[in-house]
Amino acid sequence: MIGRRTRDGTLVVQTAYLGNVVLTTPLLAVLAGRYGPVDVVAQPGSASVLQGHPAVRDVIPYDKRGADRGWAGMTRLAGALRRRRHARAFLADGSWRAATLAVAARIPARTGFAGSPAARLYTERMTRPLHGHETAKLAALAAVPVGAPLPRVCLGLGDTDRTAARNWLAARGVGGEFVALAPGSVWGARRWPYFPALAAALELPVVVIGGPADAPRAQEIAAAAPHRVRTAAGEIAPRVAAAIIEQAQALVTNDSAALHLGSAVGTPIVALFGPTTPSFGFGPLGTDDVVLGLTDLLCRPCAQPGPAACPLGHHRCLADLDVSAVIEALSGIVRGEVTRRAVRARH
Repeated sequence: MIGRRTRDGTLVVQTAYLGNVVLTTPLLAVLAGRYGPVDVVAQPGSASVLQGHPAVRDVIPYDKRGADRGWAGMTRLAGALRRRRHARAFLADGSWRAATLAVAARIPARTGFAGSPAARLYTERMTRPLHGHETAKLAALAAVPVGAPLPRVCLGLGDTDRTAARNWLAARGVGGEFVALAPGSVWGARRWPYFPALAAALELPVVVIGGPADAPRAQEIAAAAPHRVRTAAGEIAPRVAAAIIEQAQALVTNDSAALHLGSAVGTPIVALFGPTTPSFGFGPLGTDDVVLGLTDLLCRPCAQPGPAACPLGHHRCLADLDVSAVIEALSGIVRGEVTRRAVRARH
């Protein structure tokens, strides 16, 4: 048909949480190397983290729980995607919603995992690996063999991001060395309860990272050491938060999106795991990172992604992980004497 544009381009649909979007970046890099920069559909709160990424051509926000909720919102977005005439879609999000969006957008080649709920809507079904890091599991969508080298998790931070971070720090009197703390998590049972005590015990300045929902916890931490703690929770975009983490000596974080931001910028991480474990595939990736978690609880791990509260009511998986263990891990990072370790409960 004369004048009809040939189908081209690649779409990745990843409408999960911010951390999942960050861990999708190796897949994006693989696909970009194969087909050219890709378009990505993501939730508004996560979409901005990919702006400026070298593997990404365009980020398309999908407010699936807000303005774009329901069939009407999906239909509007599908119409916009249809005009882009993508040749192929990779469904990192295995939901019916994501697959239906790709079908409604009339994308002819749709690749997803065979075990996904919506697998019947895919034209190519890949086997999702049972073991390994989530980055490797997602890369299997692009037929990358398990164990093969992968591009690293990366946000492609630029001068704008780093300048905004430096300006934020300078405006609050944070210069030189500091520690970043990330006390939040979407899942309540993943939150370590002793961040205020840790901030009070540290000698270095502290910057608290988090989203708007983390602001009350961030204020509690700031109150524990008001002369040394500054909070960015709810004040800055994810890419600026990542740029602040990049400048920190170390990051202490729950199993949360901040952990993956830390992996993306290469800052040493002290990762606190309670109801989950790194064996689920979401642990830190750096050689200098330290994972802390109790090893002698029969109830651990209890769930993936994690409950809102401890099902047994005691929350020992994090309540028994004391401040001294975290300080010891941080001291090892600062001295450059990092070893991976696990902390057993003290009786």
